[in-house]
Amino acid sequence: MDRWFNNLPRLVQIILLFIPVCNWVMEIGVRWSKFAHDGGFIRLICALVVTIFGVFVGWLDALWCLLFHHMLFA
Repeated sequence: MDRWFNNLPRLVQIILLFIPVCNWVMEIGVRWSKFAHDGGFIRLICALVVTIFGVFVGWLDALWCLLFHHMLFA
């Protein structure tokens, strides 16, 4: 799911990350997918935090994606 999300146009990524419930689903899918592919302690911590606080992290990631063209730690 992380590769699919990164291949989307930037505007679609930002819109998906601004919609409250949709951003939580996107965050969980992308974070756990990235952890499953690449592993790593930071990615595990991010995936666990997103599972609990996904809506707020999604808005932060929407801004991060707007500025730096990728999600934070993904």
